[in-house]
Amino acid sequence: MTDRAIARHGYPALVGGRQVGMVTSGAQTPFLEKAIGMAYLPVEHGAPGTEFDVDIGGRLNRARVVPLPFYKRPKG
Repeated sequence: MTDRAIARHGYPALVGGRQVGMVTSGAQTPFLEKAIGMAYLPVEHGAPGTEFDVDIGGRLNRARVVPLPFYKRPKG
């Protein structure tokens, strides 16, 4: 999430105000100090860097597609 909000399972994912997908999971991560989550999106909206909205209680909150894993531990 780029906005300060937590997307949860079942929340709609929107592009241009139209629902195109659904959040499958989301949580606040203490280590990264950010909200992270996963959502089903159509392929045309799934490229890393693509932004979309998540409807959380009637308010649109911005999110960005990033590659998995969210974090890689440094080796050593």
